[in-house]
Amino acid sequence: MANLKEIRNRISSVSSTMQITSAMKMVSAAKLKRAQDAITAMRPYSDKLTELLQSLSASMEGDSGSRFAEEREVKKVLVVVISSNRGLAGAFNSNIVKEAKNIQTVAYPGKEVHFLTVGKKASDILKKSAKIISNDNAIFDDLTFENVEVIAENVMDLFVNGQYDKVELVYNSFRNAATQIVTREQFLPIVPLKEQFENVEVSSVDYIFEPSKEEIVKQLIPKALKTQFFKAVRDSVASEHGARMTAMHKATDNATELRDQLKLTYNKARQAAITNEILEIVGGAEALNN
Repeated sequence: MANLKEIRNRISSVSSTMQITSAMKMVSAAKLKRAQDAITAMRPYSDKLTELLQSLSASMEGDSGSRFAEEREVKKVLVVVISSNRGLAGAFNSNIVKEAKNIQTVAYPGKEVHFLTVGKKASDILKKSAKIISNDNAIFDDLTFENVEVIAENVMDLFVNGQYDKVELVYNSFRNAATQIVTREQFLPIVPLKEQFENVEVSSVDYIFEPSKEEIVKQLIPKALKTQFFKAVRDSVASEHGARMTAMHKATDNATELRDQLKLTYNKARQAAITNEILEIVGGAEALNN
């Protein structure tokens, strides 16, 4: 049976770990509430703006305002991978990296696939086997639309200039604290509404535009794309806090269970030691009497 001192040290170590995981769980829970409120408020606006954008761009083929909807032969693909800067969030980052590698090897075999990473964890893994053109880790230190807008504009310029023929986003979409869904969506070129809902009957509405449709699309497309990009980052942040809270909750439960088992083992060992001492005393007394 293990030495009593060794068991006491293990109990102390597990208790310290349990305090850390419990504190991290509470911090993530507090951050999750703010992140969840932010993405919940933003989704309806972003989804409706994207739907309107797709509807308008589909009806303006060949116009200068639809350069973001230009379909080209896919030779070079840019995948924007949104992960986190920190770990201890369960399978949050590994699932994203797995999906990114799957895009490279399965979705576009034989094509030139490059990555733009938002988050340190994805960058650390993907740089070993793929080309990363940019890594934006500092965005999470000050997550604002203005800072994300810079990254989105860079990606949009790469597509318009012809450096990449397709751009895709890979991120975790937030559902609830326990569920994060790995999402892959096409960023550029813009997916026409008829393709996105090819199996769904979409009602056609004739709008009166003021100013002209061309002017609206010209102004709306960049804004909608930046909003879509910002929503993906917001989704990922909320998913990260949910995943970390869940992981730390399970870690705290496991540490509690392990601590209880160690305490039981310690009490058994202590009782056995006391019993042995009593037996030695009784045996010695009987020897003296004889």
